[in-house]
Formats: sequence, C-alpha cells, structure tokens
Amino acid sequence: MTHAVQHAGPHPSPPEVLSHSLDLLLAKDIDGWVALWAPDGVFEFPFALPGTPHRLVGREAVRGYMADYPDHIDLRGFEDLTVHRTEDPETIVVELRGLGRAVATGRPFDMPYIQVVTVHDGLITRFRDYWNGALVADAFDGEIPVGGTRTGESR
Repeated sequence: MTHAVQHAGPHPSPPEVLSHSLDLLLAKDIDGWVALWAPDGVFEFPFALPGTPHRLVGREAVRGYMADYPDHIDLRGFEDLTVHRTEDPETIVVELRGLGRAVATGRPFDMPYIQVVTVHDGLITRFRDYWNGALVADAFDGEIPVGGTRTGESR
C-alpha cells in the first residue's frame, strides 16, 4: 500500500498525514511514525482494557508505547479504509482493518478500528484509537504485549 502525499497548503492535510502514517506502520518505521506527532500530542484508547494505558501525553510517551510494536504485531496491510471529514477541518474519523499476525503466537491479527485523528500544522495533536482488546488478547493467548502499563495513564 503506497499513498502519494501531495498537498496544496503549507502542511499536509489530516487524510494525507493518516495515509503517510499507515505507510510508515507497514514499513515498521516507528521513529518515522512518531515524528508525525506534535510534541504535546495526545494518544487515547477509550476502550482500553484494565491495566493498559488509556491515555498517553507527548511524543515521547507515544514513542515509549509504540517502540516495540513491530516485535509484537507484524502488520501486513490495511483494508476497508474509509475517511470521514468532519466540520472541523483538522479532524477526521477513520474506519479500517489492520491485518497481520501476532509474532509470539503466529495467530492472525485482524483488528477493526475506528480512529478520530486531529492534525494541526501537519502534525498529529490528538488520536483517539477505538479497538477491541478481546481480539488482541485472543491473538496473544490472553496477553496484550504492546504498551502495557509502562507508559501513560492506566485505568
């Protein structure tokens, strides 16, 4: 999946930033993905399971959470991608499925997501990631390895 990033203004639009972010995740370029974040960006997981982060504040917290993501989830593609624009030109609502495998178990990873992404001056300032923790736990035999309670605010 390659998304050409061309923009008319001085900064990429929210759909362009999203497209680039998906390419970086597939390339397992976590540093590049984190560079798309504003220094004070907020990453939220409204449906986080107990004991896992529900909110990360700042680029470095996002980096700490995502640093070993490719060691746990081998993303191989995104399907069913739909981007909905909102009345706020900086915010989009995204529907997609992430496909791959759980590295530790070899089990398929097929996660539907709803994401609400806000981008200001070409950087992600807020990212609300709605995903199903039960599907992740099943792929990993009950353990959710990414993020854990290392960083962020847990419930």
